[in-house]
Amino acid sequence: MKAKRRVAPAVVGLFAAFGFVTAGAKTQTSGTAHMTVSGPVSSNAPGKKTEEQFKNIQVLKGIPAEQLIPTMEFIGASLGVGCEFCHVHNAFEKDDKKPKQTARKMMEMMFTINADSFEGNRVVTCNSCHRGNAMPQAIPAVMTDEPKEAVSDPTAADAPTGEQLLDKYLQAAGGATAIEKVNSRVMKGTVDFGGKSVPIDIYSKEPGKRISFMHMPEGDSVTAFDGHEGWLGMPGRPAREMHGSELDAASMDADLHLATHLKPMFSEMRVQASEKVGDREAYVVMGAREGKTPIRLYFDEQSGLLLRLVRFGDSALGWLPTQIDYADYRDTNGVKIPYRWTLARPNGRFTIQVSEVMQNVSVDDRKFAKPPAEEKGPGK
Repeated sequence: MKAKRRVAPAVVGLFAAFGFVTAGAKTQTSGTAHMTVSGPVSSNAPGKKTEEQFKNIQVLKGIPAEQLIPTMEFIGASLGVGCEFCHVHNAFEKDDKKPKQTARKMMEMMFTINADSFEGNRVVTCNSCHRGNAMPQAIPAVMTDEPKEAVSDPTAADAPTGEQLLDKYLQAAGGATAIEKVNSRVMKGTVDFGGKSVPIDIYSKEPGKRISFMHMPEGDSVTAFDGHEGWLGMPGRPAREMHGSELDAASMDADLHLATHLKPMFSEMRVQASEKVGDREAYVVMGAREGKTPIRLYFDEQSGLLLRLVRFGDSALGWLPTQIDYADYRDTNGVKIPYRWTLARPNGRFTIQVSEVMQNVSVDDRKFAKPPAEEKGPGK
């Protein structure tokens, strides 16, 4: 029987609010069928190693401790299972379950295949064989739909280049002059997930600051980035700091001038086969970044607006994708911004619908200040 994937009850737990991605680990390089990143993805928070912070680490030694949970998330997403498929409840260090022993052997096999056959590039991952199933999918699936008509090659001479598509997007969004005039943005709306809806307030301010408050029944869940540091807060728990690619994602979310910064962000761009996003045809641009995972951008062929962004968080075993779909673009003080976006990862999705936007209003810098750490006194 296929193990069913477990989805966390709180939207913050699913996505760390606005795009949880994870920092680089392991000394393998990362690649996909479309583009390979030369060299390991960097992490800016070395800290403790897994074996220094967790018990009974046998295979995933030497990687930052903060990477262990993202790596477990990658396994869970690849196999479509929850933690207790391999682990004993509240005793994760125990080796009582056979799937845990099997997982260790599979990880070692994967590392060996990539080292011996792919020059250390991370080509084979858990998902290569499992595809969301607890058992490897060795038998090809039958065709359930009619074959799709082949699409034309967008890299032909008459197709736009990556630079042209970024320029068209910049103009469609209002142009560099109008975008750079925006120094703050306050948004109010709702977050919809699992049939539930909760209010959300989002405050952004240049240079690169952003904080969101999801008003959950048990208290506010907070995702914050002050331009340098990022943290996540959940009711009844101490704030958790962001690291590595989490900070990279948070900085993009906080950039009110992102449309003007995309082109210099990429060391290489490739236009791939066009795809549909909803009912819209979109050009797909894969942008490589030095020392970071790439970004895939989907631009409306007609309007030029950004319809989808896919970014990748790195773990010790492979990349975890985060897909953001943008819709309901509206002109707001001369710039076009999406009033709705849907964020999806392998373990769930949620949608933010904005109802009110105010730009170039006063936002106190203290709103983005990191809360002081709770001091532990005697007996605590």
